[in-house]
Amino acid sequence: MKAHIITIGDEILIGQIVDTNSAYISKVLNAIGVSVYQISSVQDDRAHILESFAFAKANSDIIIVTGGLGPTKDDITKSTFCEFFDDELVFNQEVLDHVEHLFKKYVGKPLLEANKTQALVPSKAKILKNNFGTAPGMWMEQDGKVFISMPGVPHEMKGLMEHEVLPSLKERFHLPYILHKTLLTYGMGESSIAERIEAFENELPKEIKLAYLPSLGRVRLRLSTSGAVKEDVDAAMEAQLEKLVSLVDDIFVGYEENGPLEVLVGEALTAQGKTLSIAESCTGGSVVQRFTSNPGASKYLIGSMVTYATQSKVDVLEVDKDLIEKHSVVSAEVAEAMAIQVKKLYNTDYAITTTGNAGPTKGDSDVPVGTVYIGIATPNGSTAHHFMMGNHRKRVVEKTVNKALELLHEEISKN
Repeated sequence: MKAHIITIGDEILIGQIVDTNSAYISKVLNAIGVSVYQISSVQDDRAHILESFAFAKANSDIIIVTGGLGPTKDDITKSTFCEFFDDELVFNQEVLDHVEHLFKKYVGKPLLEANKTQALVPSKAKILKNNFGTAPGMWMEQDGKVFISMPGVPHEMKGLMEHEVLPSLKERFHLPYILHKTLLTYGMGESSIAERIEAFENELPKEIKLAYLPSLGRVRLRLSTSGAVKEDVDAAMEAQLEKLVSLVDDIFVGYEENGPLEVLVGEALTAQGKTLSIAESCTGGSVVQRFTSNPGASKYLIGSMVTYATQSKVDVLEVDKDLIEKHSVVSAEVAEAMAIQVKKLYNTDYAITTTGNAGPTKGDSDVPVGTVYIGIATPNGSTAHHFMMGNHRKRVVEKTVNKALELLHEEISKN
C-alpha cells in the first residue's frame, strides 16, 4: 500500500516555513503499514494542484493533502478537489455548527462571513471532524484511490490523523506489518562501519534492507522489513539485530526507537538514582536544551549555566583565574576545572562542560577555530577531552553536543 503526500502552499516553496507535516505523516503512516511513495510540495495554483493529483492517483493508493483549506481567497484546495472529482461545493450544517461553537467558546466575537465558507464542502466528501480548528478534513474516493485533505496547521493535522485518518485507513485497507529498527552508534564514521559490517550486509536476506544514516559525530544503522505475519517479521528482524549488534557493540549505545541519546542518558541516570549538572561555553546552552526538550529531565538534571565569557567562568564558576591565564580559556585544564566546579556548585554525581572556539573568528583564546575541550566529572574523578571539530560554526556546536552526550553515556555505562 503506497501513499503520496502533497503539501499545498507558497510559504513552503519560498522557504518561509519548514514542512514538518510530511515528516510526521510519513512516520505515522509507516507505523500502520503504509509506505510513502512520494512527497510533493505545490503552489497555491489550480493547474499545479490538479497535475499533482493526477500523478499521485496514477502512482499511489492513498493521497494525503495538507494546506489550502482556510477561509481566505487564496485557499483553493476545496474548489480544486471539486474540479478533480467533478463535484460541487455544498453547505454542511454540521461543519457550520462546529465553527460557531469554536468562535463562541474561544474567540468571543461574532462569526465572520468568511468563516462561514468553511461549511462549504464537496458533496461527495466524507467529513472528518477537526476538533482543533474550523477547517474540516475531507475523505474522498475515486477508482479505488483514497484522497484525504487536511488543514496545514500542524496541531490540527495531527489531531485529524490520530483521531480520524489512521483509524479509517486501518478499517478501509488490509495493511502489512512494517518494522524498522535503528541502531544508534557514536564515535566511528560511516565508511569505517561499512567496512566492518560488509560481510553481514552481503548476507542479509533480500526482505531485510540496511540503510546508513550519518550525521555529525554519529551514524544510525536502520534495518527495515515487512510482511503479513507480525511474529515472523519480528523473529527475522531479531535474528539479524543480534548479528549486527555483536559487530558494533563497542560503538552501539541503543535503539533510536527507544529515544535519542539524551533520553537514554536520562533513563540511565534515573535508574541509578544519579544527578547531572552542566556548564557550557562554546555550545551556548545547546547541551542542556537537548535534555530539557524531553519530559522528566528534572528527575536527574539539577541545574546548568552558560558561562560564555571568560570572566563568568571566574566569577560564577570560580575557575582559578591563574589557571585560565596559564593554559588559555580553551584548554583541557579549564574544561576539567569547569566540570569540577559545576559538579560542586550543584552537588551532583556527574557534570559535563564545554569550552572551545566555534568560529568564525578567534575569541578570548588564540587556539584554532574548531578547537573544543569537553570536561566531565564523575563520582570517580574528572578528566577532559580534546577535539578538532572543523571550521563551520553550526557544525562545531552540533558535533560538540553529540560528543558530550557520547562521553557522558560512556561514563554512566561504567557503573
